[in-house]
Amino acid sequence: MNIFRRVLRWFFILGGILVGLVMTFAALLAQRLIRPLRQPLWGTPADLDMPFEAVTFPAADGVRLSGWFIPAPKEPNRRGATLILVHGWGWNRLGETASDPVATLTAASPVDLLRLAYSLHKDGFGLLMYDSRNHGESGSQPPMQFGEAEAQDVLGAIAYLQGRPEVAPNRIGAIGFSAGGNTVLYTLPQTDQIKAAVVVQPTSPAHFAGRFGQHLFGPLGKAILPVAELIYRQAGGRPFKAYHPGTAASQAGKTPVLYIQGLGDPWGSPADVQQMAAATPNPSGPLLVDGTDRYDGYQYLINHPAIATAFFEQHLPE
Repeated sequence: MNIFRRVLRWFFILGGILVGLVMTFAALLAQRLIRPLRQPLWGTPADLDMPFEAVTFPAADGVRLSGWFIPAPKEPNRRGATLILVHGWGWNRLGETASDPVATLTAASPVDLLRLAYSLHKDGFGLLMYDSRNHGESGSQPPMQFGEAEAQDVLGAIAYLQGRPEVAPNRIGAIGFSAGGNTVLYTLPQTDQIKAAVVVQPTSPAHFAGRFGQHLFGPLGKAILPVAELIYRQAGGRPFKAYHPGTAASQAGKTPVLYIQGLGDPWGSPADVQQMAAATPNPSGPLLVDGTDRYDGYQYLINHPAIATAFFEQHLPE
């Protein structure tokens, strides 16, 4: 009997530890969804000798957004062609530092959007880089909604650009990364002012959550994700499966959309992005690129900016 009691005691102790781990990881993940950790800005376009103006403007639903407007160089003259850069979940307008403990846990890698901006600027484009709601220096309206609510930010960015004399209103493009890619897709059915878009590794949230949980937590992911989703829903979010960027993509109209996806992505997947591209009325790609993790897909465009330049040259003609 004493042995049985010891075994039972240890069973409850280990069970309690396991439940505690599940709840801790679920709460941490849910918090990152509801109020992403804000990364401070670590540079400006001036670091790469680009002229810029610090700007603020309202999203279409009134959330205050902060960013930088980088006017196009005089040469080459693209006659007002301007690109909106939309960052991913947990990043800011500069990208991702991958320096906090969660980034270490997830094996995140730095993403330098300023380097991409520099290349595109040298190729003649004006740029608007801004912090999405709940990120960087922009206003709060939690929870993060995988691009659906964040589309209001892009609509606000378009309205802002249309008020600038340097910008040709009929020559605006957008580039979105990850959740920023979702954001661009959710925006396209709501406006015809984005004339071309590049989306890098957009994801269906339910698909992403399952793969993310399995990759990060192994078998525990099946227990952690439902709890995290419940906490997220209590904060005002919807079920992960209720978000459908692919459905938004199917309503993108005539806007050409270039999809880029890493083959080695353990969180998203080529199959998910291929389905989005198949639903898009005017798709390019998906361009499937080699890599061993999710961040290789982001780096591909940063390392090969000529892909974006060629795409926008074709679809934002002078």
